[in-house]
Amino acid sequence: MTPNDLSNWARDLGFGLVGVCSATEPFQGFEYYKQWLDRGHHAEMGYLARQAHLKSSLESVLPGAKSAIVVGMNYAQPNPVRQGFPRIARYALGRDYHRVMRRRLATLAKQIGQSFPEAMFRACVDSAPIFERELANRAGLGWFGKNSMLINSRQGSMFLIGVLLTSAELPYSTPAKGGCGTCKKCIEACPTGAIVHTDGRWNVDSRKCISFWTIEAKSAPPPNIHKAGLAFGCDICQEVCPFNEPRSSQPERARTTDDPNLLPSGPDPSLDQIRDMSEAEWDSWTRGRAIRRSGYAGWKRNIR
Repeated sequence: MTPNDLSNWARDLGFGLVGVCSATEPFQGFEYYKQWLDRGHHAEMGYLARQAHLKSSLESVLPGAKSAIVVGMNYAQPNPVRQGFPRIARYALGRDYHRVMRRRLATLAKQIGQSFPEAMFRACVDSAPIFERELANRAGLGWFGKNSMLINSRQGSMFLIGVLLTSAELPYSTPAKGGCGTCKKCIEACPTGAIVHTDGRWNVDSRKCISFWTIEAKSAPPPNIHKAGLAFGCDICQEVCPFNEPRSSQPERARTTDDPNLLPSGPDPSLDQIRDMSEAEWDSWTRGRAIRRSGYAGWKRNIR
C-alpha cells in the first residue's frame, strides 16, 4: 500500500482531505485543555472533565496504536434564512454524519487491512476521548483558527473530521501551517462574544456559545442566545471567515458538497409545525439525523 493508494481510497469514499500522523506522540494541547476546563469553559458538559485524563494518550482508545489516519469530509452548502423555518447549522442539514463517516472509515480499514492483515483499527467520529483537531493538524489537514475551528488554507473550515486509529505503521504526512494574521472577523461577528482570549490563545467559552446552548444545554439559555434566531448549532463565525469565501483561483474553496448524505433530503417542518409536534412525530422527523442530539425537550425549548 502506498500513500497514493490511501489518498485514492479515501477520496473514493467521499473524504476530500486525508493525512497520517503518529499515534504515539504526546498531545501538545493537553495542558491547555485542562486550563480550559479549570476556567469552566466547558459549561454544563461535565463529561469533558470526567474524561479529561483519558485524552492524554491514545492507548486508552486503541492499545498499541501507531498511526492515526485523519480524514475530512466537506459539508459546505448554501443555508439561506427562511422566514418561519428553523435555522440549522450546515453540518446537521442531512443525515447523521457520525453514522456516515463510521461506515466509510470501516470500509477504509478493510482496504488498508489487506496490506496489514495483523493490524487493529478503531474508527473515531466524536465517539472517543481524543484530540481530533490536533491529530488533524499533525496529519496536514489544517491549522487552528481564532474561532478554534480547524482551517484548511485551500478549502476553508467547513469539513467534518474523522480518525481511524491503527496499530499499523504508515508514512506520516507533513503538519499543516497557517494563521489568521490580524483578522478578527469571527470574533467581531459572534453575537454572544463566545470567542475569548485566555492563557495566550483564542478559544471558545461554551457558556456563551450558541451551539452549546441549542444542542448540549439542559437549562434555559440566556436572553441573548434567543436573539440570534438559531434552532440548532451555529455557523456565524465560519460564514464570515475569509478562508470560506469562494475564489476563482481556488475552485475547491467553499465548494458545495455533492454528498447526498450531507444535503437536506427534503424541506424541514416550519417552526409552528415543530412547536406542535408530539414526541412520536419529533422522533420520526429526527431519526437518523444529528439534530436528534438536543432531544425532544431541547427542540421545544429552542423553538419557544
